[in-house]
Amino acid sequence: MQFRRVKRHITGVLLLDKPAGISSNGALQQVKRLYQAEKAGHTGNLDPFATGLLPVCLGEATKFSQFLLDSDKTYQAVMRLGITTATGDIEGEILRQRKVTYNDHLLDETISRFTGKISQIPPMYSALKHQGKALYHYARAGVEIERQPRNVTIYSLEVNERNGDLIKFTVACSKGTYVRTLAEDIGEALGCGAHLQSLRRTAIGSLNIDRAWTLDQLEAMDAMQRDALLLSPDSLLTDFPRVDLNVDSAYYLQQGQAVWPGPQEVSGMVRLYDENQMFIGLGVITEEGRVAPKRLVVHRAER
Repeated sequence: MQFRRVKRHITGVLLLDKPAGISSNGALQQVKRLYQAEKAGHTGNLDPFATGLLPVCLGEATKFSQFLLDSDKTYQAVMRLGITTATGDIEGEILRQRKVTYNDHLLDETISRFTGKISQIPPMYSALKHQGKALYHYARAGVEIERQPRNVTIYSLEVNERNGDLIKFTVACSKGTYVRTLAEDIGEALGCGAHLQSLRRTAIGSLNIDRAWTLDQLEAMDAMQRDALLLSPDSLLTDFPRVDLNVDSAYYLQQGQAVWPGPQEVSGMVRLYDENQMFIGLGVITEEGRVAPKRLVVHRAER
């Protein structure tokens, strides 16, 4: 007789350090299996060749994963000058090789031109959709789709190490930034082209790689140890101000009603907590100064 594994009503956020050679969805499925989670999702793709921070949301935390997609991100990367590839990274077919000639002054001056607000054309090898189909499907079929430039912000771009054709750098950027495209554009500005040799995401919003765990580490733990690693769903929402509700307000808000939160100097979206300091979801401040439920956590016992 075969026994079906029971799925758990488990809620929380795991900070995963994704390894190279696996898709974000593949990593997600491994975490979901380890936790026997009924529901799981992640907060934004990392390319298979890339490593680093991939927050995985379990249970009720999946309701808030989209809010982290809009957060700023930090990456460490290595670009190789002189070689352009079809994908803009190490996995793509080599398209062109050129001689590399630069000095430190030219590199620093070129890098400085790619900070602040810049325009990027998204790569063909990306998950952006065209007529409901990801661009990389067209790229693999040899079809080029016209893409419109997008404005992104590069908050900081620092060269950490220079070793001939290899340039190691750290970039802090806004959502929607393609680091592959950034490397390619820098390479073109230097007149030699470039592609990404490696890419590692180290931060998303207030979440940092220092608190992340590898799949191997998770595999070596028992269920209780793994559960202890989970962060509360509100760890995804630290950009929003906090509002604490009393017993009555928390009760009626959870029934779908807008409530008076008391004197508050906040507006827009807010994190909501009950009288026991328990996170109960997201709300929005109305024009009348009440707080209306936007997305609430359902607290239920694990079966």
